[in-house]
Amino acid sequence: MSQQNTEPRRFGIRARLLALLLPGLVALLALDSWNDYRALSETVANAYDQSLLEPVKALGNSIVVRPDGKVQVHEAFSVEAMFAATSARYKHLHVGITRVGTDGPETTLMGVPDLPPPPVAPPDLSAGKPVFYDAWYQGRPVRIAALRQTVYDTHDTLPSRDGAAWQVLIQAAESTGPRTRAVNESLQQEVWRDARMLLVVTLLVWLGVAWTLRPLERLRASLRERQPDDLKPLDSTGIPQEVMPLVDAVNHHIESHRAMVAEHSQFLADASHQLRTPLAILSIQAGYAVRETDPDRMRESLRAIVTQLARTRRLSEQLLALAHATHQNNAGGAPALVDLNAVARAVVLQYLPLARENDQDLGWIDARGDIPFEPTTEPMRPVLPVHANEAELHEVLSNLVHNAIKYTPRGGSITVSVRRDARYALAEVCDSGPGISADRRVSVFQRFQRDASSEARAMQGAGLGLTIARSYARRNQGDIELADAGSADGANGPASTAGAGLRATLRLPLASVK
Repeated sequence: MSQQNTEPRRFGIRARLLALLLPGLVALLALDSWNDYRALSETVANAYDQSLLEPVKALGNSIVVRPDGKVQVHEAFSVEAMFAATSARYKHLHVGITRVGTDGPETTLMGVPDLPPPPVAPPDLSAGKPVFYDAWYQGRPVRIAALRQTVYDTHDTLPSRDGAAWQVLIQAAESTGPRTRAVNESLQQEVWRDARMLLVVTLLVWLGVAWTLRPLERLRASLRERQPDDLKPLDSTGIPQEVMPLVDAVNHHIESHRAMVAEHSQFLADASHQLRTPLAILSIQAGYAVRETDPDRMRESLRAIVTQLARTRRLSEQLLALAHATHQNNAGGAPALVDLNAVARAVVLQYLPLARENDQDLGWIDARGDIPFEPTTEPMRPVLPVHANEAELHEVLSNLVHNAIKYTPRGGSITVSVRRDARYALAEVCDSGPGISADRRVSVFQRFQRDASSEARAMQGAGLGLTIARSYARRNQGDIELADAGSADGANGPASTAGAGLRATLRLPLASVK
């Protein structure tokens, strides 16, 4: 039963863009619709107010005082007919007069007498300017235009009427339903227009994102169709520029993986080839020992088997060390502080019996100068501090010293010296052996590569010592350099003629000690 993936589903680029753009577009369209609604409402209100003001002005121009002193509306029927021409329902007129200087009630000359009065003492109304206000009349909302003006009696036939004046209030009211419907219809059209615009923009964004992501979809499909052993770089044709760094990083990872797989395959092939020969020799020697009846010859065959087993064991150990040095990463955080002088000194002590067995002079030059070569003289503080793995440094120097002992003839000399320069700690292994020609000093660091000289071939080495040494050195930010024993750039090392012997130098960055 497959285990369900409990990881929350992440939003894709398309969903993220829509989630980012749509709220902003909706907000902008809503703001635009609101502004349009306000502008439209104001425009409709002004248009309706102007149409409402026309009968008020017409009535204001029609107020006259007759010779008998009565105030009347001239051609009131025509004005009322014009006002009711568009729609006779819910439209009302009112003309009322009040004698100036008296407290008498208002007299209605025309229209309904109970229209809501204008606001109390509006400045524009008292100045003879029309005002507009909203009110309720007969249970409906209405819009009213009002105009207050004063008319004077200009007839002077009767002295008692001299200076007579009347305050005239003219009002025109209509229901707000038509203007509200007009605004609502326009708003509805605006909303539908904005909705269509939003739909088109959403579709364009969706199509644009889909078109932009199409190369990534093709890339994903090509990756799914790949075989597990297909390590070709990804095709970056048509990939957007913003995604190219990701594709380049993936291609770099694929190339690194391809190189690692090729290196593993080559390592297994080389290791199988190197182990096949000693195993075949062991099989032949064992078969010969089984058939042998002479005890002396049988013991001779067994000694040969033991010798071959020792070589095979050494080869196996070197193969394991090479695999560790090449394919494993350092663990445990930052490397420790190690004294290169102490590590080199321990390696010399380790190989001193082997050198004496081969009648070789294994010498030691301490970084501090002429210091007695005794175990009790270990310094309390590091002489040459470096940041490295102590076991790996020990393996590096062990391989260098072991190679020097193996290739140096009996009676020869080997010197291990440690010194420093401006920024580096140096450990040098100098021998008086056959050396390595200058054109071979690069290839000998490749695994299973041996020096082509007859003396080197006679040693029967596996060709892994220098490979392991350089791999460990580089893992610790160092390197190994090869030169003639007589070409040293320092004062340390044995005296030798130019071109005789080999000088292998391990170079590591010095570490600061507080």
